[in-house]
Amino acid sequence: METDRLIIDGVRPSDRLDYFRNISHDRQVLETFICRYAETPEEMDFDPILNSRTLFAVRLKDTGRLIGIILYFDETEESCEIGYGLGSEYWGRGYATEAVGCFLRYLTHEKGFRTVFASFFTGNDASRRVMEKCGMRYHHFSPKELTYLGRERDLVYYAAEAQTDTTSS
Repeated sequence: METDRLIIDGVRPSDRLDYFRNISHDRQVLETFICRYAETPEEMDFDPILNSRTLFAVRLKDTGRLIGIILYFDETEESCEIGYGLGSEYWGRGYATEAVGCFLRYLTHEKGFRTVFASFFTGNDASRRVMEKCGMRYHHFSPKELTYLGRERDLVYYAAEAQTDTTSS
């Protein structure tokens, strides 16, 4: 998958340090994206990430470096949920919106999902704005859905519906 500035593809063994720096060691990211913190690259379990068929690297097109990840999970025949995280030094530049928009098209057009869900912790207005810019709409609120980083977290769910072609020939 490709956008003007990004490539979304599989995670490679050579991505280990960028993944560590931008995801599992970035405390700002861990406030918004569920991931186990790692103090050093060696304590990070990278094998499940490398072996996932539903987790993708988000890369800068001009350097090929991993700046974040995007994944889908909880898939059924008709729907799935997505999650995404970008290193905090890349926030506020439109990369998340670009990646999520591209990924939604992939999931609805190529994978055939009719509905794609995403959620964010209450108070994460940046993630809400990304979802809205990508055409996702409020779906439901789930109070105290999980405990993360030692506190109960409320989740807000958004959804995007696949567009069907209603024009006739």
